Amino acid sequence: MYLRSLLLVMSLSLSVLACAPGRPVLNPERSAELAGSAREAATQPGPPLMSEAAVKPPGSRQPAADLAELAVLSALANADRPAADRARDAARQSAAVLRFFGVTPGMTVLDLYSGGGYYTEILSRLVGPKGRVVAHNNTPYLQFAKDELATRYTGGRLPNVEQLLAENNALSLPAATFDVVLMTDVYHDVYLVDEKNGWSRIDAPKMLATIHASMRPGAVLGVVDHVAAPGTSLEQAAALHRIDPDRLKRDLQAAGFVLDGESDVLRNPADDGSRPVFDPAVRGRTNQVVLRFRRPR
Repeated sequence: MYLRSLLLVMSLSLSVLACAPGRPVLNPERSAELAGSAREAATQPGPPLMSEAAVKPPGSRQPAADLAELAVLSALANADRPAADRARDAARQSAAVLRFFGVTPGMTVLDLYSGGGYYTEILSRLVGPKGRVVAHNNTPYLQFAKDELATRYTGGRLPNVEQLLAENNALSLPAATFDVVLMTDVYHDVYLVDEKNGWSRIDAPKMLATIHASMRPGAVLGVVDHVAAPGTSLEQAAALHRIDPDRLKRDLQAAGFVLDGESDVLRNPADDGSRPVFDPAVRGRTNQVVLRFRRPR
């Protein structure tokens, strides 16, 4: 249909031009040649039509919004977060860490050995009113973080957080409940013994079995910890509050977890792992491993 209309228009145009006074006389052979070219162009397949957005050069379009990332950034930007927490965000790279672990609104999260609640508060704001956070501590951790905790939960400011007190080797958790379990800078304490301060040796296989059973199939166990130099004994590493990442991986894989990813967002080659993490020369700047494990489906 389109071809017939095109030829008809061309024919009429030729007639008009031929009859118009003062116009040059048309060459019939040239006209036939042009008509043949038009016919060929109309019957040959061309490139598919594309929308304007599809043909814009790379980099000229706004990328699709990552809703999970936006949720993390919104939680960090919450105006009610303490100024002291905000000052730690850059060093702890908490936005990248939580995005790597896949925490999203509506989840149920366990913050194990949550200390002063830095991550607990971000998690509370991230999972939102439809989610829930369980903030676990034992007595030594409560004592260590008492100044931070003095105002963390006052006035019902984190209503979706449940505080859980459980001593070493007395942890009890509901089955198949958590979407994410977070252990930030705490796994090394599994090998710590400090009876003077109430820290008894943790039965690691028992604790990991309890955590494993508390997670939904496919749930994430996110671990961040200070790196010890290769070959450092467990006793030396515990004294430094560090751990060999290979040991950490072996422990968790032996407990039935599957290593699902590793991030270098907190890697710092300048820290050789030989100093205690509270040493002013490295405090807040230690080399840290960030590992994502899963409970198999």
